[in-house]
Amino acid sequence: MPGLDWGTAAEQRFNVNLSILFTELPLLERPAAAAAAGFTAVELWWPWVDSPTPDQSELDALKKAIEDAGVQLRGLNFYAGQLPGPDRGALSIPGEESERFRANIDVAADFARSLGCTALNALYGNRVEGVDPAEQDALALENLVLAARAADRIGAILLIETLNQPESPRYPLVSAPAGVGIVDKVNEATGLGNARFLMDLYHLSMNGEDLPRMIAAYAAKTGHVQIADNPGRGAPGTGTLPLEELLGRLRKAGYEGWVGLEYKPGDRPSAEAFDWLPAEARAAR
Repeated sequence: MPGLDWGTAAEQRFNVNLSILFTELPLLERPAAAAAAGFTAVELWWPWVDSPTPDQSELDALKKAIEDAGVQLRGLNFYAGQLPGPDRGALSIPGEESERFRANIDVAADFARSLGCTALNALYGNRVEGVDPAEQDALALENLVLAARAADRIGAILLIETLNQPESPRYPLVSAPAGVGIVDKVNEATGLGNARFLMDLYHLSMNGEDLPRMIAAYAAKTGHVQIADNPGRGAPGTGTLPLEELLGRLRKAGYEGWVGLEYKPGDRPSAEAFDWLPAEARAAR
């Protein structure tokens, strides 16, 4: 498999998403597995899909596993429902799911703070049949304002992510402009300026967007980047996306943040899915 050019990789800060990689292992064993593969930073979707407010003992056990592994937590999702699965977030869904999101806000923020994590991702949620989209959008803004304030309380940014229409047909944010538009609305509503765009190059490519143009337009509003190749959502080099070039463009556009590895390992152990990246480029600098 072709590897990234060392000159490009050396300029990036990579972290491993432990909700899509190393999932063949129990949750508490994944941080150590990432460390064994040479990484020093990780990110997570909300790990307890059935509970926005897990027992403190569960939170403490995951915190200990991350600390014992010697890795840094660089990104965490708020509660987003069944993910992976049919859900794409909870914050715009009236009723119980919105309440679960709100119950999770301080739990997620406090957990992030306990590990020095400074990026919290809030997935918008699917459209609901029979509910006025304007009603969902108003609820979403209310909840995103609450989330932005909680993030600000711990010195973190709030991330808002664009997904892709083929795989998430009921998710309304399926273009970079749509995601950035919500970022701007949240910042206008709070005055905090801590909402940022989560630029997932896989999702944008699945939407057929002009990636160099999106990078040029929105790098300054981007707080986090995630990558996977397309087609297939596999490791870089398994598809046709010019990820090396795109990451270089992001750097030149001024993006100095983290690059989350959010791809599927394929039919092999996750530990073998990093051969595209030189070992010396995996540890955060």
